[in-house]
Amino acid sequence: MPDLRLKTVTRTAGATEALKDGTLTPRTFTFEFEEVPVLPHAFRRMVRELAYDICEMAFTTYVVARAHGKRFTALPIFLVRALHHGAIVYNTKAGVGSPADLEGRRVGVNRGYTVTTGVWARGILQDELGVDLSRITWLLSGDEHVAEFEPPGNVLPAEQEIDLAEMVATGALPAAIGITVDHPDVAPLIPDPYEAGLEALRTRGLYPINHLLVVKDEVLAAHPALAEDVFDTFAEAKGRYLERLRDGRIADPTPADELHKRVMEITGDPLPYGIEPNRAMIEQLIEYAVAQRILEHPVAAEDLFARSTRHLTA
Repeated sequence: MPDLRLKTVTRTAGATEALKDGTLTPRTFTFEFEEVPVLPHAFRRMVRELAYDICEMAFTTYVVARAHGKRFTALPIFLVRALHHGAIVYNTKAGVGSPADLEGRRVGVNRGYTVTTGVWARGILQDELGVDLSRITWLLSGDEHVAEFEPPGNVLPAEQEIDLAEMVATGALPAAIGITVDHPDVAPLIPDPYEAGLEALRTRGLYPINHLLVVKDEVLAAHPALAEDVFDTFAEAKGRYLERLRDGRIADPTPADELHKRVMEITGDPLPYGIEPNRAMIEQLIEYAVAQRILEHPVAAEDLFARSTRHLTA
């Protein structure tokens, strides 16, 4: 067993199961997994404390952290994808006859403005529904993982604890992003959002990336072969998962497994790793981040990832 042990946080899911149960191990180091029940808490600790050697992280959190000089670098291992057409819910009695009716009003955003789901959902509002995002005041329910981030002027930070779900249910807010509301007056803004998301994948290749993997810069510098080893190990774990998924050998599929099966029918690989197979989505997220005034200027896709992994795909 290698002497190098790296504190690692990643959720247990199909594509990481072989790593978490120890049936697959890296060549040059050993994962020392730490379980964090609320994964965004790990993002915050990594950004603010460099608490882990290897950490799963929300994509937008990463690009903002990198823009503010945080000392870790991503590998093009994209652990979580999602369809975000259902992330926008509204109160059907709040005078929202069309998405454009949100302009000039306040709309809630779960947690921070830079939350990746919010970035993708606002992009859908803009591109598919023609909403002028600059004419909406975005009300947050929490703060940002990257404390140095300063939101644009049409973003209202939470000055006290608020319940976005209750505010939408009562009509105090007409709509919100990234919340779950069980109320007869609340519905998805986009009808049949799951199928709408799949149709966006079919017609324009929209398959949003939510999470990737980052490694502390000091670890990468001390161990030049490590980035490729991490990539190869995660890729092998993913491959084993996809074989089980294709063969119907997953006894109790999760919603993520079911999504992956649907995406597999359309694209063949529901979890492509590497820059090139994901270039369109990487560049789309960067474009949205600039348009939504999260980033000051665009960055090249390659510049976000460890040099030794830029050519790798899986």
